[in-house]
Amino acid sequence: MEIKASDVKALREKTGAGMMECKKALQECNGDAKEAEKYLKEKGLAAVEKRANRATSEGIIVIKTTASKAVMAELTCETDFVAKNADFIAVGDKIAETALEKGYTDVQQELSDMVLDLATRVRENMGLRRLTAVQAAGDEYIAHYVHSDKKTGAVVVLKSDKPDVLADKALQEFAYDCCLHAAAFNPLYVGKDDVDQVYIDEQLEVFRGQAAELDKPANVKEGIVKGKLNKHLAEICFLEQAFVKDDKVSVAAKMAEVGKQLGAKISLSKLILWQLGQ
Repeated sequence: MEIKASDVKALREKTGAGMMECKKALQECNGDAKEAEKYLKEKGLAAVEKRANRATSEGIIVIKTTASKAVMAELTCETDFVAKNADFIAVGDKIAETALEKGYTDVQQELSDMVLDLATRVRENMGLRRLTAVQAAGDEYIAHYVHSDKKTGAVVVLKSDKPDVLADKALQEFAYDCCLHAAAFNPLYVGKDDVDQVYIDEQLEVFRGQAAELDKPANVKEGIVKGKLNKHLAEICFLEQAFVKDDKVSVAAKMAEVGKQLGAKISLSKLILWQLGQ
């Protein structure tokens, strides 16, 4: 039967499938638009199922916030081409916005279905790898940052003993800079107290092995070992790292400086750092 170009166009706009695919679907379904839509979806699902075992090493990190809440989501796909596609990015935004609006704190079927709908049209393996939500209390301020390539995202929550300062530009800029810092320096831990003792013991063993070769007294060697450990912890712990905007002070020292400037005590409530695939 003859298929009208207007019908092909309408089906294409509704499904996102190619013009020739839409025309073939209408021909197979005798011009019935609803059946043709179903036909295309079934073909898309079959294509996605065939690719289910293919690696999804590309994708994006998405963060959406309100004044008191943040949602982070990681949406994955097979290729960088799709990761940069406007439709893929739009679905990531919609997922985070829906989770924010409905109070979801992890992956829900409604959100996974959004991914599946796009996957059937694009015919590439995709997934909503993870999703989390952060709620700020009345004495806390949320800041966030997503790198331009959308492969790294950070959320920082600062707390103040004087909630009025949360509206101060200096505090808000510092919170944002903390996000930038985390994204740039990729700390493994928040502070020294968060480091596993097993990891510390492993590092001490390495440093003691290095110091053993030195022609120094035992107490001097132990001092060198402790110095190496402190230097290493300062490299991997967020609060101990040299601050991204002022490398003469640590993040913790800068936080205390900002707090003193505002006449309040500022502390870190939460740090979440996500990198694609990690």
